[in-house]
Amino acid sequence: MGKLSTHVLDTAQGKPGAGVKLELYAVEGGQRSLVKQELTNSDGRCNTPLLEGEQLKAGQYELVFAAGDYFAAQGVALPSPRFIDRVTIAFGVADPGQNYHVPLVVTPWSYSTYRGS
Repeated sequence: MGKLSTHVLDTAQGKPGAGVKLELYAVEGGQRSLVKQELTNSDGRCNTPLLEGEQLKAGQYELVFAAGDYFAAQGVALPSPRFIDRVTIAFGVADPGQNYHVPLVVTPWSYSTYRGS
């Protein structure tokens, strides 16, 4: 059975994004339902998979990261309103038997993601 995991990398400061609040939503028929809330650890990861085994189902999901709050807590000078604040990554799980790793590479001015395993 597969699992869903994430990792936050703060490339502005060259370190893991520790203490980033995130929310995982399942999306069905245009409706979002909160599945889980987490806080990244000192390595920028969650201590356990977000979903694994039978919890991981085929479908649409969204990960929402509180990146602006993270950078503000780091003492980074940010404009008001923040350019990057809440980062939402919408993605699909086609085969729940596989591993889906959805990392966030972020600065106060940009972000990217990719599918890892």
